[in-house]
Amino acid sequence: MTPHINAKEGAFAKLVLMPGDPLRAKYIADNYLEDVELVSDVRNVFMYTGYYQGNKISVCASGMGVPSIGIYSYELFDKYGVEAIIRIGSAGSFKADLKNYEIVLASSAYSESNAFRNSIIKGDKNNISIPNHELNELILKNARDLNMNVHFDRILSEDAFYADESVEERIEKSGGAVCVEMEAYGLFTVAEKLNKKAATLLTISDNLVTHEYTTSEERQNSFNDMMKLALSVAKDFQ
Repeated sequence: MTPHINAKEGAFAKLVLMPGDPLRAKYIADNYLEDVELVSDVRNVFMYTGYYQGNKISVCASGMGVPSIGIYSYELFDKYGVEAIIRIGSAGSFKADLKNYEIVLASSAYSESNAFRNSIIKGDKNNISIPNHELNELILKNARDLNMNVHFDRILSEDAFYADESVEERIEKSGGAVCVEMEAYGLFTVAEKLNKKAATLLTISDNLVTHEYTTSEERQNSFNDMMKLALSVAKDFQ
């Protein structure tokens, strides 16, 4: 057990899928997993372990923001022996032609604040964190096998949800990010620190150019292609 996870030793699979929303974790557990068990519920941050097509996998919520995912990913990697985490989240698109429900795999994550990274990896003030190349290649291969179109691009991990900057300013400062979310930079930093694997898959939930939006219920329950793609990786972590 840790201060934030009350699961027993050995409760988690080698691969963890990590949505931000605890109810999205519950949705995946209820609709995709067999022999599933709720293994941790501290602060109602639900964490499940079960089987997808016969392969053991865990689904753990992260909450919102770099500090929150930083806590949960660090404890899962360091205290529970998890080998890989795939964040599965929502994002706001910076491009009119990157539409709602399309999927983005992060090639890198930019953050305007490097304080978290400098704390986790002392002296490292890089504003860019990189996912694991091997895990990304595996996800892209599975996407091809499932005939899914996935955009592979830089993303922006932003601290302020209500940012007072234009889309153009946010694209420029990030070096060409195609969308914005709030967690990947932290996840990639923790994985690098602990020599683990991490990736981030995002479904576009809002288009910040065309102003087309999805509801909270749609974000919770309708990102099924992203979920199936992430679940397909379970067979490679048995």
